[in-house]
Amino acid sequence: MASSHRSSPAPRGGRDGIYPKERDPSPHRCRPIRSLPDVCPKEPTGEGRGLCPSVVAEHDRWTVYSSKVNLPAALNDPRLAKRESDFFTKTWGLDFAETEVMPSFYLPNITREHFGPYLQEMAQRERIHERCKTICPNKDDVDAVSSITTNHDKSRAELEQVPKIFMKPEFALEDPATFNSVLPWSHFNSAGGKSSRDVASSKLLQEKLSHYLDVVEVSIARQISLRSEAFFHAMSSQHELQDRLQETQRAVAVLRGRTAAIDRVMCQGPLRALRTALTRNNCVKLHNKLKLMAAVHQTQPTVQLLLSTSEFVGALELISTTKEVLQQELQGIHSFRHLGSQLCELEKLIDKMMVEDFSMYARSDLNRSLKEEPQVLEKERLECLVFGLLRQRKLDFLDIYSDEMILAAKAIVTQCVAESVLGGQNFIIKKTVRKHQSDQMRVMTFPQWFELLKNVFESFLLYLQKIKATLCVIRNVVLEVLASNQKIRLLEEAGSGAAGQEDSPGPSASQGEAELAYLTHEGLFISDALNEAQQNQQAGVQDQSSVTGSRIQAAGSDSASGPTETSVSREQSFMSGENMMPTDLELNRVINNIQELLYSASDVSHDRCVKVLTARAKDGSLERLSSAEFVCLSQAVETFVRDTEELCGRRSVSLRGALQSQANRFVHRFHEERKTKLSLLLDNERWKQAEVPAEFQDLVNSIADGRITLPERKIPGPEDRKPTEFLLVNGQKYAVVGTVLLLIRIFLEYCQCVNDIPSIATDMLTRLSDLLKHFNSRSCQLVLGAGALQVVGLKTITTKNLALASRCLQLVVHYIPVIRAHFETKLQPKQFSVLRHFDHITKDYNDHIAEISAKLVAIMDSLFEKVLSKYEVKAPMPSACFRNVCKQMAKMHEAISDLLPEEQTQMLFLRINASFKLHLKRQLARLGVVNDGGPQQGLVVVDVAFYTENMAALKSLERLDLNMVEIWEQKR
Repeated sequence: MASSHRSSPAPRGGRDGIYPKERDPSPHRCRPIRSLPDVCPKEPTGEGRGLCPSVVAEHDRWTVYSSKVNLPAALNDPRLAKRESDFFTKTWGLDFAETEVMPSFYLPNITREHFGPYLQEMAQRERIHERCKTICPNKDDVDAVSSITTNHDKSRAELEQVPKIFMKPEFALEDPATFNSVLPWSHFNSAGGKSSRDVASSKLLQEKLSHYLDVVEVSIARQISLRSEAFFHAMSSQHELQDRLQETQRAVAVLRGRTAAIDRVMCQGPLRALRTALTRNNCVKLHNKLKLMAAVHQTQPTVQLLLSTSEFVGALELISTTKEVLQQELQGIHSFRHLGSQLCELEKLIDKMMVEDFSMYARSDLNRSLKEEPQVLEKERLECLVFGLLRQRKLDFLDIYSDEMILAAKAIVTQCVAESVLGGQNFIIKKTVRKHQSDQMRVMTFPQWFELLKNVFESFLLYLQKIKATLCVIRNVVLEVLASNQKIRLLEEAGSGAAGQEDSPGPSASQGEAELAYLTHEGLFISDALNEAQQNQQAGVQDQSSVTGSRIQAAGSDSASGPTETSVSREQSFMSGENMMPTDLELNRVINNIQELLYSASDVSHDRCVKVLTARAKDGSLERLSSAEFVCLSQAVETFVRDTEELCGRRSVSLRGALQSQANRFVHRFHEERKTKLSLLLDNERWKQAEVPAEFQDLVNSIADGRITLPERKIPGPEDRKPTEFLLVNGQKYAVVGTVLLLIRIFLEYCQCVNDIPSIATDMLTRLSDLLKHFNSRSCQLVLGAGALQVVGLKTITTKNLALASRCLQLVVHYIPVIRAHFETKLQPKQFSVLRHFDHITKDYNDHIAEISAKLVAIMDSLFEKVLSKYEVKAPMPSACFRNVCKQMAKMHEAISDLLPEEQTQMLFLRINASFKLHLKRQLARLGVVNDGGPQQGLVVVDVAFYTENMAALKSLERLDLNMVEIWEQKR
C-alpha cells in the first residue's frame, strides 16, 4: 500500500465522479509535508514592508509551538465519529461558517419546476437502467462482493478469537478488575517464587496477547486495503486543499498590504484631523463650562446683593436659572454638590422674606393716613412682591392682606372716635376719654355722634378706594402672568409644529450630502463631509452654553439695575416657561379671590359701621330720635351704602339690616306715640264741630295738588287767615272734630316717613292701617257705643254727634285711596299684597258710616212708634200727634243738615219718611181708617198734607218725593 504526499491526477470523468483541478504542465516534484501557516498572522510592520498593522491582527503572534495537531490528522482522526463542526469557526469566529450569503440579484430563483422537463425526460431512462442492473449485475461487482464476503467471514472468525473484554468501550487497564482479568498474576505468584511453570505461563500469555495484536492489526490492514482508494483520494484532496490554502494566503497577504496602505494614506491623516478637531471642541466646551462654573460660583453673592435691595424677583430668577444649569449643564461636578441644597434653602428663606415683606407692606399701606396721595404705596414694590409670590405659588398671600384689612378697619373706627372725643367741646365727653368706645359714643349728643358717623363713613370710603386701587394693581399683575402663560403656550405650539417640519430632514440631509460628496469624489474622504455637519452641531452646543451663562449673568445684573430692568426681567421670566408659575386655573382662582377680597372689604366696612350704630342704639337712644333726626341718619346710611355698592360692586346687607332693625324699633316707637296721642285725643273729644285752622286747609289743599308731604310749619303772624267753619276738600264741605284734623296730619307724617325711609314702607303701612282701625273702632265705641258718656261726661249722644262722627269717617274714607296710591309707589311689586289692608279698612269705615245712618233712622223710628201709637183721627186738624212729628223732623233736619251733604240728607230723610209711613199705616189699620172717601179719610188727608208741607219747607227737601199714598191699605 503505497502512499505519497501528492496523488496523481485522476482521469476526467471517472467512475467515482471525481474531477480534480487542472494543474500547470510543470514537472512533478515531491514537497515535504509541513504544518499549515497561521491563518491570521500579524502583518509585517512598517520596518519590513512599510505597511501599517492590520486591523484584524491577533494580539499574540502565532508560532509553530502553538499548534496542537496538523490539518491532515485533524481531518482524518479515526477516533471521531464525525468531523469537528467548529474547526474553522473557533479560530475565525462564528461568522466564518454561519454567515448568510445574500442572494445574487443577477441569478434567478431556481425552483423544482425548472427541473420538471429534465426529470420527465430522464425518468424513463432511469427505470430502464435500474431494471437492467437487476437482471444483469456486473461480474466485477459480483466477484468483489463475494471476495469481500469471504474475507469478511474469515476476519470475523479470527476476531472472534480475541476476548470480548478488549472490544468493550469501557476497557481500561487502570481498572483493577479489568487488569486482573487480562493479566491473571495470581497464577504466577502462588508458590511465592518464580518456577519454570510460571515462566512458561507468562510466555504463553505474552504470545497470546501478541497473537491478539496480530489478529487486530491484520484486520485493520485488511480494512485499510479495502479502503485504500478512499485514502488515496483523501490524500490527493489534502494536497489540493494545501494548494488552495497557499493561494488564499497569498491573496490575504495582498489584501492586508492594500488595507495597510489605505489605513496609512486615507485613515490616519483624517482620523488625526478629526481627533484634533474633537480635542479643540472639547477644549472649547471645557472653557465654556469653566465660564459657566464661574458664573454659577457668583450666584450666592449676587442673590445676597439682590435681597439687600428687596429684589426678590431677580433673586428667584437667578436661583431658578442656576438650579436649571446645575441640573442640565453642571450635573455631577463635585465642587457644586452642595450648591443645589443651599439654593433650595435660600429659596425657602426668600419665600419667608417675601411673605413678611408683603405683610409689612399691607400693614404700612392700610395704616397710613387715608387722605395721603397716591392711593397705591410703592407700586413697583407691590408688583415685584406679587409676582414673586405668584412665581413661588404662594397663592394665599391675599389672606395676609385680608387679616391686615380687618385690623385696619378696626383702627379706623378707633381713630375716628378718638378724634371726635378729643375735638368735642362737651365737658362730659372730655371726662370719658378713657372709657370704652361704646360708652363714649353713648355720652355724645346726637349731632356729635352723627358727625362721628359721617366721619366714619367718609374714612371707610377712602379706605375702600385705597383697597380697590391696591387690589387693581395686584389683579393687573395676575392678568399679566395669565396673558404671558397663554403667549408661551401659543409659542410652544407654533414651535413644535415648525420643529416637526425642520428637524426631521436635518440629520438625514447632512448625512446624505456627505455620502454624495464621497461617492462623486468631490472630496478625498467621507470624514470631510461629516466633519462639517459635526462642526455645525458643536457650534449649536456652544451657543446654547453661552446663552445659559448669559442668562445667569443677566438674571443677576438686570434685576439689580432699576425699575425698568426689573420689568424687563419680569417679562423674561414670564417667557421662560417656568414650571413654578401657577396654572391658568389657579390664576383665575386668584382673580376671583381678589374680587371676593374687595367684597369682603365692603362687608368689613359695613360691619364696623354696624358696630358704631349698635353701640349708640344700645341704650335705646336711636329709638328716641325725632323723625327728622332718624331721616337724616337713614339718608346718611343709604348714601354710604350706595357709594360702597358703586365702588365695590357688592350689595352689603349688614348695615342695611342694622338700619332696618333700628327702623323697625323707630317705627314701633313712632307708631306707639301717635297711637297713644290719638287715643288721648279721642278720649278727650266731645264730638262737637271744631273750627278749621288755615294750616289744615293748606295741608288739605297740598294733598289735593298731589303733594303727600308735611309742609313746613309757619310762624304765626298778624296777616294769618282766620279759622273756617268747614274743611273744604275738592269743593265739598266737611264738618269735622279736632281729632280728625290731627289724624290727617298724623297719616301725613306716616307718608312723609315713608318718603324719607323707603325701606320701612311695608312696616309703616301695617302700622298706619292699625292706626286707622284704632280710630274707627274707638270712635265707634265712643259714639255708637255711647262710651263718651263715661269718658268725657256727655249727657247724651245727640243726632248731631252722630252726624258729625259720620262726616269725620267719610273724610277718612276719602283719603284712604290717596294713602294707598302713595304707598303703592313705595312698594316692590311682590309687596303689593299688603295693600289689601286698605280694602278691609275702607269696608270697616263704610260699615261704620252705615251703622251711624241706621242709628239716626232708628232714633226717629222709635219716636214715630211712640208718637203714632197715640194718634186718633178726630178734629181739630192738624192733630197734635202730627204737629209733634213735624217738630221732631224739623229738629232732626236742623241737627244734620249743616253737617251732612245734601244727597246724604235727602237719602236719610227718605229712609225716615219710609219709617214714618210704615208706622202710620199700621196705626190707620189698627184704627180701621181706609181710603173710602169718608170723613176719617179726610181728616187723615189733612194731617198728611200738613206733614208734607212741613217736610217740603225744610232745606234741600223741597223736591223730595214722599209718596204718601202708601199709607193706605190696598183694597182686595
